[in-house]
Amino acid sequence: MTAVDGANAGPAGPGTVPDVRPDAGPAGGPDGPVPVVLAGGRGHGSWHLENLRRLSAAGRVRLAGVCELQPLAAEELAGFDGVEQSPDLAGLLERTGARITVVCTPIHTHTELALTAARAGSHLLLEKPPTPSYEDFRRLTEGLAAAGTACQIGFQSLGSHALDAIAGLIGGGAVGRVRGIGGAGAWVRGEDYYTRAPWAGRRTLGGRDVVDGVLTNPLAHAVATALRIDGSDRAEDLAGIELEQYRAHAIEADDTSCLRLTTARGTRITVAVTLCAERTADPYLLVHGDRGRITFWYTRDRVLVQRAGHAPEERLYGRTDLLEDLLAHLATGSPLLVPAHRTGAFTRVVEAVRTAPPPVRLTEPVWRRADGPAWRSGGTAPRRVISGVDELVAASAETLSLFSELGADWAVPAGAPGGEEERRP
Repeated sequence: MTAVDGANAGPAGPGTVPDVRPDAGPAGGPDGPVPVVLAGGRGHGSWHLENLRRLSAAGRVRLAGVCELQPLAAEELAGFDGVEQSPDLAGLLERTGARITVVCTPIHTHTELALTAARAGSHLLLEKPPTPSYEDFRRLTEGLAAAGTACQIGFQSLGSHALDAIAGLIGGGAVGRVRGIGGAGAWVRGEDYYTRAPWAGRRTLGGRDVVDGVLTNPLAHAVATALRIDGSDRAEDLAGIELEQYRAHAIEADDTSCLRLTTARGTRITVAVTLCAERTADPYLLVHGDRGRITFWYTRDRVLVQRAGHAPEERLYGRTDLLEDLLAHLATGSPLLVPAHRTGAFTRVVEAVRTAPPPVRLTEPVWRRADGPAWRSGGTAPRRVISGVDELVAASAETLSLFSELGADWAVPAGAPGGEEERRP
């Protein structure tokens, strides 16, 4: 539900502009701009609203409606005309005839809203994570198939043109045989990040699964992108999942975690992430080959290739906006970049997180109190910093190891009892 790397980042990441493919389709459809309904116009939904404003100005889409519990103010809808607002998505779709629905609402509402849109014949751009459980994912994909509607999942990093370049490098043997892929994400989030919404940092809410942890929401792109690089993004492509989850904040879900996946093709993938870092750094994936390595900073579309006998090669790539890609799919039949079925392996990770014991609770002095930037506002907010976690995250990506294998005295080996047990140094 959050942007790729924070409050000011859109799908292309900070400082980049969506790079539209030449086959992105005509301006609008045969009957003019494509009517769109936005479900969830605040929080990260405000980025989608701005993207719709851009595409509306280009004549590609028309914002026909906004589904929100509290209507957007006139200033939030500046530049749009005749936008109907309603908390009832089904009725809104019936009245507007929207061909596309963008769903950017709390995680536990994704499944029902997406199925409502599908039943109305409206194609979808559904924010990640697509669903909070694998059972919901099956319901979603079955419902989409029955309705015959397209569904693009909002993993914006999967629109990066760098992915094709990396696939070409690996396929061409540039770094030799791939030994594994390591992911690292170290971000700073204050305590106010977890008070931004009732579902923030929750495993469940009102008896419904939420699963709003660091692996499944803010840094979920690291997992999904690593799976895409390996060509192992479908549900059947995972052979094993090892998981370690921790929390320094007073929340239910994880704010610091690592996992190791074994894919059906035998690749080891590790991802280590935290929201309790000393300082925010661009998250990255490290492809380990037996003759070199590829580093991909996925919010920047930046690739560095290092191999024996060659000078380091670095390049920036463009990115395709996922809503424009959906428009192209509807206009020309071109394949979607992130169809729902290609997030099946990621959703199996969500399911593993959902069904795992509660994250291990870390206590002072494993973490210390500090101040950091407030969430989506000026000023500062209190935060919690886990000592040495920045280095642990980087070491995990470098060695394909879990925290418990790297000497962290607060870490609990994957599969060992832990749960709500307190961990002190």
